[in-house]
Parts: sequence; C-alpha cells; structure tokens
Amino acid sequence: MSVYEKIKEIEAEMARTQKNKATSYHLGTLKAKLAKLRRELLTPQGGGGGGGVGFDVAKTGVARVGFVGFPSVGKSTLLTKITGVFSEAASYEFTTLTTVPGVIMYKGAKIQMLDLPGIIEGAKDGKGRGRQVIAVARTCSLIFICLDVLKSLEHKRIIERELEGFGIRLNKEPPAIIFKKKEKGGINMTSSVSMSYLDLDSVKAILSEYRVHNADISFKCDATADDLIDIIEGNRMYIPAVYVLNKIDQISIEELDIIYKIPHSVPISAHHGWNFDDLLEKMWLYLDLARVYTKPKGQLPDYSQPVVLRKSSSSVEDFCNSIHKTLIRDFKYALIWGSSVKHNPQKVGKEHILADEDVVQIVKKT
Repeated sequence: MSVYEKIKEIEAEMARTQKNKATSYHLGTLKAKLAKLRRELLTPQGGGGGGGVGFDVAKTGVARVGFVGFPSVGKSTLLTKITGVFSEAASYEFTTLTTVPGVIMYKGAKIQMLDLPGIIEGAKDGKGRGRQVIAVARTCSLIFICLDVLKSLEHKRIIERELEGFGIRLNKEPPAIIFKKKEKGGINMTSSVSMSYLDLDSVKAILSEYRVHNADISFKCDATADDLIDIIEGNRMYIPAVYVLNKIDQISIEELDIIYKIPHSVPISAHHGWNFDDLLEKMWLYLDLARVYTKPKGQLPDYSQPVVLRKSSSSVEDFCNSIHKTLIRDFKYALIWGSSVKHNPQKVGKEHILADEDVVQIVKKT
C-alpha cells in the first residue's frame, strides 16, 4: 500500500470516528500516524529526481514575500504592476511555470517578491508541481494568498488546507509547549492552564506513536493534539499571510463591503492598480520590520539608507552585526534618539531593543 493510500485510509477512519472524551486517545494516535506519513510524503526516501528547474531563487533583501494561489487569479499581473518585473500573464491557466522573482524598495527596505506557479487541490500530496511550489513558500517571510473574488471562497479553504498539510501554519504563533526528551523516568506532564483537549493518556498515546516513552512536557496554553504533534515534529513554519482578493473592478460596492469583513484580507484590482497602497501598508505591518537610522559623530542622521531589522531581532547588537561583524568587538555604548528610550539621546548597552525609526550613534572603545 502506498503512503498516499495509507493517508486516505487514516483520514477516512478519522471522519468515521465520533469526537468525544472516550475517542480522544484513538484520535490522537491517528493524528500522530497521519503527521508521520505526511512527513514521509514531503521528504521522499532515496535520491530521486532533481528539485525542478527555476524553483530555487537566491534570497535577496531583508524579507521575502511569496504569491500563492490557483492558476489565473492575477498573481503575475500583480507582480508586474508592483515590481516592474515582467511575469507572463494570459487568460489561460498555468501561464507561469517557474518562480519569477522581483524586488521592491518600500520605506527604505529591499523586499523580494516571488510569483509562484499556480497550485491545484492535492498539491500537498504531490499533485502538479505543488510540492516544489509550497517548498518555496516555506522559505518566505510573508505569504500573499491571491484569490479571485468572482470565484467561490472555498478556494481560500483549499489553499489553507494545502499549506497546512505542508507544515505551514498561517497567522498563528507557535504553541507555548516545552518538550524535552530524557533517558528515564517516564512521561511527566505539567500544565499552568486548565486543559480541555488533552489529558495524560492522550499525550502518552501521541508520544508512544513517536516511540517517546521518557519526556518532560509542560503546557503553558490550552493545546490541542495537533499543537502537540507540531511541537514533536519540530519542522513547522509559522508564517503570516495576507489574503489578496483580486478583480474587485468586476463586483458591486455592496459585495465589496462584505469582502472587507474577511480577516487578514486586502481587496485589490491588479489590472487597474487599485488599492496597492493598502496592500503594501499591510505587507509592512505583517512583516514586522523596524527601520534604524545611523548617525556619525558630529553629523546629521543619514535618513536615506536605513538599516532594516526584524523586530524579533532588533537589539543594538543585531544592528551592529547587520552593518559589520567586527563592529561589536570595539563597541563601548550607543546613543539612541527615538521611541525606544525615555531621554533623547540616551546611553544604552548592546542588549537594548530598538524601535522603528530610532537614530543610533555607536561609540567605540578607544
């Protein structure tokens, strides 16, 4: 029996099983089996064929945005209009067959944009070239899920399901679970919140499926079986996503009002270039970047070329490393002007976290 058939069999059994307290142990085991089979599908054994032409694109800029969607929803037109790079667009499906990269400068940051070939339902199981497309999507800092407003919103759910099946978690934070394997002592489970989905038996069932019989596991959130499996697998990507609802020039104002209520979405018209400002502003917000300006001693700050950092790694040390690796060795202290300090200027150490549009002057050891 092939891996694909085994997956279908487990999915059918899960659909048949009623969800209640008595079946949670059985369902947990099935979910763990399913996750293991999916991993097998994503990383095929043996040295098979190559990765496909034109899918690996060198990373440039501070962030990477991938356009994912069904064929003929306007991804290529959108990339051409925003970046000025020509990506072939036509009224037939599967016009784009390889990854087409483009770059934009936005608020002083160089951002790479990738027009990925259209995916089809079943991509996570290897249909079409879905596996390569979603593998590139895993390397992105942000995903634009492009949808045609004239088509069913079921397409949104299908794409979400395909990306979820590939280990991409959209607009989610990693679950607050601490998992440590040990040599002996059995399964030790602690939780700082009341657990409504998992108990010790169901946790043991999932762990035994992974042949883990000795581990300390601490829950700091009301986690589900899927959250626990994600932590054990350890290969999940938590990526923000924006739903780009294209072709609004072909619908009424009343329909547009309804579309605006969809969370994480921006309605646009790629053909007419409508609402691109909103789209780029949302992109900046979801990428969570911070611009930091340099100030040489005795001179005005250089506002033309900001150093752009991810807010998750925006300490003074990260700032120094992004300019030059040797700078931190001679670092004495930094003077900061901006919203991250109480006084302007303020003397800080290398651990200080910078905010967007701060001005920094580095003082070296003499």
